[in-house]
Amino acid sequence: MALNNQNSSHPMLSCADGLAASTSDIVLLIGRVMLGFIFVKSGYGKLFMIDAVAATFPPRGIPAFMVYISVPVEFFGGLAIMFGLATRYVVTVMVIFMLVATFSSHRYWELSDLAQRRIQDSNFWKNIAMLGGFAFLFASGPGRFSLDGWLRKRG
Repeated sequence: MALNNQNSSHPMLSCADGLAASTSDIVLLIGRVMLGFIFVKSGYGKLFMIDAVAATFPPRGIPAFMVYISVPVEFFGGLAIMFGLATRYVVTVMVIFMLVATFSSHRYWELSDLAQRRIQDSNFWKNIAMLGGFAFLFASGPGRFSLDGWLRKRG
């Protein structure tokens, strides 16, 4: 089991502890697929229009050549998260990717148009929440139903 066998703070709050312990690996699999999918979906489209994506980087203060790092990180990092491969290392890279993307692309506080500000505010905080998901994944590991789990058994 990937998660520490921790019980709730009080016995009256422990009803979910057994369920959590018995389903942690499948829940980690589902969570990894859900978290990784958004990066695979977004990165896939960018792979085929990398020059157009590169043109959007300088206005955000990022050198255009960084597109050749960020787009593969987004797509292949999402796949690695979904499959649970080198999970903690990939999470570390994805956190850096997310911080750069969040603070360069979703600066809602600079916008005066209310509709655009609302959209970027939502995107900013969505990314912060996804960073929280990465924190949980880093701490828990990928679970048994992952390539990391399979490789661990073989080694």
